[in-house]
Amino acid sequence: MKIGKYEIKHPIIQGGMGVGISWDKLAGSVSKEGGLGVISAIGTGYYENQKYVEKQVDNRPFSEKEFYSKKALKVIFENARKICGDAPLGCNILYAINDYGRVVHDACEAGADIIITGAGLPTNMPEFTKDYPDVALVPIVSTARALKIIIKRWSRYGKVPDAVIVEGPLSGGHQGFSYEECFKEENQLENLIPSIVELANQYDIPVIAAGGIWDKNDIKKYLEMGCAGVQMGTRFIGTYECDANDNFKEILLNAKEEDIKLMKSPVGYPARGVKTNLQLLIEKNEAPRIKCISNCVVPCKRGVEAKKVGFCIADRLSDAYMGNKELGLFFTGSNGYKIEKLVSVKELMEELTDK
Repeated sequence: MKIGKYEIKHPIIQGGMGVGISWDKLAGSVSKEGGLGVISAIGTGYYENQKYVEKQVDNRPFSEKEFYSKKALKVIFENARKICGDAPLGCNILYAINDYGRVVHDACEAGADIIITGAGLPTNMPEFTKDYPDVALVPIVSTARALKIIIKRWSRYGKVPDAVIVEGPLSGGHQGFSYEECFKEENQLENLIPSIVELANQYDIPVIAAGGIWDKNDIKKYLEMGCAGVQMGTRFIGTYECDANDNFKEILLNAKEEDIKLMKSPVGYPARGVKTNLQLLIEKNEAPRIKCISNCVVPCKRGVEAKKVGFCIADRLSDAYMGNKELGLFFTGSNGYKIEKLVSVKELMEELTDK
């Protein structure tokens, strides 16, 4: 699989997962084994017990500057490179975050080869990488219309996407559809792919399928539909190298199919995760008070939307990263309940590529 100037041995991208689910250990290991490891730029201030944070409030990174810590991101890349060497390494940066342009620039400076962006339509993404022409740019879309808009808007930069990820509504975390749209037949991944492949082929843009992909049969299915590769997130949570706290992995190992739900989010779109104690507290109006310390995403409007849904997404995702089972928000794809035991990244990659 080729993305921009980068050759990736296996047609597998490990989905970026934040806060702290895919940092140096996971991403470095996936790239080492011939996939594309992807570092999440979300909440890097929490890396190594907030070692690189200069200002805290209530033991949390204060403001978007500290939540998206440039220093920490640089160290994460350095540590990932110790594992994977010069193999291609990606970075996932949500378009909806505060300081998006600055964080993209930080990732390029830190050594990202490929930048992946979803959670919004990144119409000006090339603007922030003009000093780094070798960095490949990969937007995430859920419709052919979204890709068409990106192609049109990027023409002013003389650029088309180096690849596009098509994410269906079975993925973990935030969806590209409203709650009702997630269940419509026409929005299921296999029904989204044909029109996007048709459009992408006109511009020689490789298409990557994502959302609910579990095994090599799924990979084969999407390659046969014209995709260049797949993106998988949840499968990689079930690895020893995943940067998530052991409690996070335990939540997933114990989850049943009916525990995995679509839930409201301050970002404005539904998000999929495991129903835990946090959801019970929200229902009883007993969840922790919303203080908007980290000012993480634009759509939340400094806590306005968080108060409507009953929780701060920055605080709850970081609590999950730190292993707080009572207050953490544990994102997973629809197949998360299928994880029965932890394996190494090497074993998983061998299983997925039939080696």
